[in-house]
Amino acid sequence: MKHTMNLNPWPFEAIRSGRKQIEVRLHDEKRSKVRPGDTIEFYKLPDRQESLEVEVKELLPFRSFQEMYTSLPLNELDAAGRPVRELLEETYEIYTPEQEAKWGVLGIRVSLL
Repeated sequence: MKHTMNLNPWPFEAIRSGRKQIEVRLHDEKRSKVRPGDTIEFYKLPDRQESLEVEVKELLPFRSFQEMYTSLPLNELDAAGRPVRELLEETYEIYTPEQEAKWGVLGIRVSLL
């Protein structure tokens, strides 16, 4: 199955360059349909004029972003050497703690096609 999602410029470029192998999302209704072997076409925000396609290799569910950031290798998130506190602050600029509590979170291990 093919899915489409938007990405801010920094994570888009990090996936395209191979520095980022795990995309971080809420484990909401849309992401609950994603399965290993599926493809995702990511569109670069704000104008959605560029896209890249990845294959989903693995799904990594967690209860919270903190649990995810302390469990996964940060280099696979293109965040090596960064404090978890800083990663959480940036994540909460996109997602709210209420969304996190409602849905849980999902790491999506991808491979660029």
